[in-house]
Amino acid sequence: MRTLVAVASLAALLAACGDNAAPANDSAKAPADTAAPPSTAPATPSSETPAVPGQTPAPPAGGEQGGTADWRQVASAADASNLGRLDQAWRLGRAEAEDKGFAAQVEELGPLVDPNAGQAGRLQPPPGTYRCRTIKLGTRNEAGLAYVAYPFFRCTVELTPGGDLVLTKTTGSQRTRGLLYPDTDNRLVFIGAQALSDSETTFPRYGQQPIRDQVGVFERIGSNRWRMVVPFPRVESKLEILELTR
Repeated sequence: MRTLVAVASLAALLAACGDNAAPANDSAKAPADTAAPPSTAPATPSSETPAVPGQTPAPPAGGEQGGTADWRQVASAADASNLGRLDQAWRLGRAEAEDKGFAAQVEELGPLVDPNAGQAGRLQPPPGTYRCRTIKLGTRNEAGLAYVAYPFFRCTVELTPGGDLVLTKTTGSQRTRGLLYPDTDNRLVFIGAQALSDSETTFPRYGQQPIRDQVGVFERIGSNRWRMVVPFPRVESKLEILELTR
């Protein structure tokens, strides 16, 4: 993972210089992202990464997810295909939200829901703590709310001793953890998985429980503002956005 160590470490140095409505009812529906959700999800295997709300899990020092800097070697063919359909997810998600009466709410989000808002440079957020919230556009099965905006929760970014740049949403009932991989001049690629409800104290690893997997693009959309965009997530929506800000 020496390549990713160099990329992430350099980016961190450069950076230092310069979720309240109920989601749709899917067959694999996740609980609403609340501060104190019902404990309905089964406990995940003990081999997974600790996911205690409010705490950042300590990853292995030798690297995670195969120890590679190439996200294509980690993502499944289906998830890689979804990334290739990102423009379609933006178009369909926004159109459905607006057509179903949420045009004003979507418009108020400004650059956060502008498909072209990603900026080049300083792509990697500096390690530390962030405020983060989730926005969901469109519905997966044409049922339920086409727009859901959750309140702000807590996220962390860490650069591990093994050179991985790890993004973790540490609070809320829908938490996620994964790695940020280099991709282009104006985006990174996130590959991770979700933990659901307070009853789960660990995160699945990517690929361990495919229904929990999340793969998306990570972009900087302001001086201290980033977003992770997941096209065609496994449940609930056509497009899921995680906003990070300080």
